[in-house]
Amino acid sequence: MGHSQELSEFKRGTVIGCHLCNKSIREISFLLNIPWSTVSGIITKWKQLGTTATQPRSERGQRMLKDTVHSHQLQSQIAKYLQTSCGLQISTTTVHRELH
Repeated sequence: MGHSQELSEFKRGTVIGCHLCNKSIREISFLLNIPWSTVSGIITKWKQLGTTATQPRSERGQRMLKDTVHSHQLQSQIAKYLQTSCGLQISTTTVHRELH
């Protein structure tokens, strides 16, 4: 199942304009040919945040952190750090397993 394209800033502004003209969610949905759930989400976001601009997503940062932590080089550095600073005998495999 594919993802649809993000609505343009103009289209989101049109939804808010219709809402301010006391149009119902169904009417806005029909007029602009947008699903009513999308219209409702835009209006809710506008009421809560005062904007319809796209907010930054955190997925990329989480993915980069996961890739960094799963890096074999970093795991060996963590193992060496624990061995020297804490006096623990720990292998890279143990670090990998615990981080996972």
